[in-house]
Amino acid sequence: MARDLYEELGVKRDASAEEIKKAYRALAAKLHPDKNPGNKVAEARFKAVNHANQVLSDAKKRKLYDEFGEEGLREGFDADAYRNYRRAAAGGARFRRGQPQNLEDLFGAGAGGGGGAGFGDLFGDLFASGNARARPNTPSKGGDVASEVTVDFAAALEGAQLKLTLQDGGEPVTVRVPKGADNGDKVRVPGHGAPGRMGGPPGDLIIAIRVRPHPYFERDGLDLYLDLPISVGEAYDGAKVRVPTPEGHVTLSIPRHAQSGQVVRLKGKGVTRQSKHGDLYVRFLVRLPDSDSDEIKKAIDTLNQAMPESLRDEIHF
Repeated sequence: MARDLYEELGVKRDASAEEIKKAYRALAAKLHPDKNPGNKVAEARFKAVNHANQVLSDAKKRKLYDEFGEEGLREGFDADAYRNYRRAAAGGARFRRGQPQNLEDLFGAGAGGGGGAGFGDLFGDLFASGNARARPNTPSKGGDVASEVTVDFAAALEGAQLKLTLQDGGEPVTVRVPKGADNGDKVRVPGHGAPGRMGGPPGDLIIAIRVRPHPYFERDGLDLYLDLPISVGEAYDGAKVRVPTPEGHVTLSIPRHAQSGQVVRLKGKGVTRQSKHGDLYVRFLVRLPDSDSDEIKKAIDTLNQAMPESLRDEIHF
């Protein structure tokens, strides 16, 4: 049985969007394949955590999951039809112990009065593709088939073309990942779904995109966030450094006396999607040497003498 998505992220069912995001980021960083090479258990958990985040961070999907569970996330799911099915099940004939029942009797015309929907009709509506209901002995389009593909962070931002091999052994399918694609985006490939009925056209293949987390960049909508290590000298004197962006490297000016945690914004250097541009937020992290020497100790002592004694006096509740 699939694990509850809230348990997967280690949050309560009433967790806020921020709590879900925080839990996901912590788990994704811990379970990332780059940190667990060859660890199949970590890889499987990483995928499960990604799936849980995709559902619970989307308000619409989360609402469906809370009411219907994983079934509510299936492509073409009809919430109204499912509610009708549950009402019919609750109001219809009850099972009698020791006596087998015909499910058609429970949901057929005889259940709750004449003219009721049949068992097959209820489930046919539940996962019907589009608004049209298939009629007996008439051509109808086949159902859509859902699948997913995982792409690298950079490929999602830049756009990519992928060749996928289908399970039916047919010709590979070319799928275009649009520029700026994000977790949960879907790509429709016409004509590669389930076969049509009575000579009708086949359905479509619906591919959900999963994006691997980046070891350095984080994404929030169209904005990107980067922690940039800088030296004590660069922070004190100021400097010009090269910073990677989705469109290539740019030169960033570190202001004199920059502080660790200080953030600068590079306008328009975030994610580009459908002619819209996000920003890149760079946070400076002043790094100290991780080796020991008399020269370094002397320099640190000199820095300490120059720092004000009231450095932390303003911190209070």
